[in-house]
Amino acid sequence: MTAAHGIRPLSDTVHVSATLDKASAENFPVAPAFLPRAWRDGLTAVYGYARLVDDIGDGDLAPGGRDAVLLGLDPAAADDRLAMLDAFEADLRRVFGGTDGPPRHPLLLALQPVVRAHALTPEPFLGLIEANRQDQRVTRYETYGDLVGYCELSANPVGRLVLSLTGTSTPERVRRSDAVCTALQIVEHIQDVAEDLGNDRIYLPAEDMRRFHVGEADLAAPSAGASVRSLVAFESERARELLNEGTPLVGSVHGRLRLLLAGFVGGGRAALRAVTAAGFDVLPGPPKPTKSGLLREVAAVLRTAPRKG
Repeated sequence: MTAAHGIRPLSDTVHVSATLDKASAENFPVAPAFLPRAWRDGLTAVYGYARLVDDIGDGDLAPGGRDAVLLGLDPAAADDRLAMLDAFEADLRRVFGGTDGPPRHPLLLALQPVVRAHALTPEPFLGLIEANRQDQRVTRYETYGDLVGYCELSANPVGRLVLSLTGTSTPERVRRSDAVCTALQIVEHIQDVAEDLGNDRIYLPAEDMRRFHVGEADLAAPSAGASVRSLVAFESERARELLNEGTPLVGSVHGRLRLLLAGFVGGGRAALRAVTAAGFDVLPGPPKPTKSGLLREVAAVLRTAPRKG
């Protein structure tokens, strides 16, 4: 039998594992072992999708062009991010019943039974693709509102998918989830200022940079001066307020889902605590929370999140 009939070469299995292994570097738990197996499988499939589309948009694919080949392109097309995103979207359409056969990429093939089991819609997945297209066109954001609009595409769909996978989606929970996801995206931008600048991207709003008298050259320094630190502190407080706005989401659910969502909120809080502990100097590299610090924050969220229902 061939790969088209469901058996993938060992090299593709290793290739997929390398993408999924990146979950360990995230600020929040992706699919922890305490969850039911069906939830873990669903979350892992969604993470694999989100990770791959981000790797395409960031030019961070494994060398050799294997992902391009899997999507039906020439290996050399792996460096053409927009072409890769277009091919990726075409493969996503196959997940939702395209007329030209099953998905070609193994990560999308793994997503298909999850989509069917939970009646997921294409919109969140398409949002993540569009966010990465936007990354190819837009490298600076003038206002905080512009940045939040980007997060609506790049981050919020993930939280909405978590709620759909666990059968807990309501309009109020979606609103709270969006606040948490936008906060987590902003925290990641804060941590990665130097790395993003190296890729000619700045996610700190230009209006805020002017307010704190920060120029692009200041962000390229080996360590942050007082103005940059003040700017990072300001953006960190915005992210903290969003996390606080979203925290009631944790109290609105029960059991193991409550623990998972506390992990998301606690992960964001722990990352912000690490940024604060670094004196808001994120330029030498992203401040990362310790495992014990993460656990303390998760415990605090579980203690304080107001219970509903």
